[in-house]
Amino acid sequence: MNVNLLEKLLRDVKEGRLDVPSALQGLRSLPFEELEFATLDTHRALRQGYPEVVFSQGKSTAQMKAIIKNMLGRGENVLATRVDAAKGKALMKAFPKGEYREVPSTFFVKSHPVKKSGKGTILVISAGTSDVPVAEEAATTAEYMGNSVKRLFDVGVSGIHRLLHRKEELWEARVLIVVAGMEGALPSVVAGLVARPVIAVPTSVGYGANLGGLTTLMAMLNSCASGVTVVNIDNGFGAAYAASMMNKE
Repeated sequence: MNVNLLEKLLRDVKEGRLDVPSALQGLRSLPFEELEFATLDTHRALRQGYPEVVFSQGKSTAQMKAIIKNMLGRGENVLATRVDAAKGKALMKAFPKGEYREVPSTFFVKSHPVKKSGKGTILVISAGTSDVPVAEEAATTAEYMGNSVKRLFDVGVSGIHRLLHRKEELWEARVLIVVAGMEGALPSVVAGLVARPVIAVPTSVGYGANLGGLTTLMAMLNSCASGVTVVNIDNGFGAAYAASMMNKE
């Protein structure tokens, strides 16, 4: 349930514009609603500040449309992740006011304007261009959650001067998301330069011994720099969600 709508409903009851039975009818689906193929957590925006995010992978286009339609009907903004190009095209046709971004594979459609809620800037850094899809998932998600976001891409440790050249941007950010594959060294470097939270995102980018990102993950978990928190492999969304909570007013 949208927080603003709930506040209005309670005010209407308090001021006599709405009777209690009608209010109960409005709350009938709290805290969840069961569809044939999904159980929507309609209470999540009240608990966590953001509505449920739809993970597209493994869902059919028809299922995605039904979920999004239901959430929009409740006055929620809807973010879907891991949306492939075919689903993105179909969702844009079904919801013309939505926005599909192919590189981060996200679809977003608003029922109301996004309210700025971040105290400062979230800086998303990628070690290489090959890490950009995951970095863009993080940056796009953070923007949709009401944050000011800056991007700093392709500044990995193989040419560390590229990062140091932009050190003022590192110092100005309130939360930093650092995305890297290969040996995963960049988050440690960044964390050694700033007095802010650093969220490390290992990617599956790398040669055979990278083990699909497992080597990168282990390297980040063993960072010698303080203040590094690590999310799962390729989980740009999870990093952005955590950063948004850290950055929230």
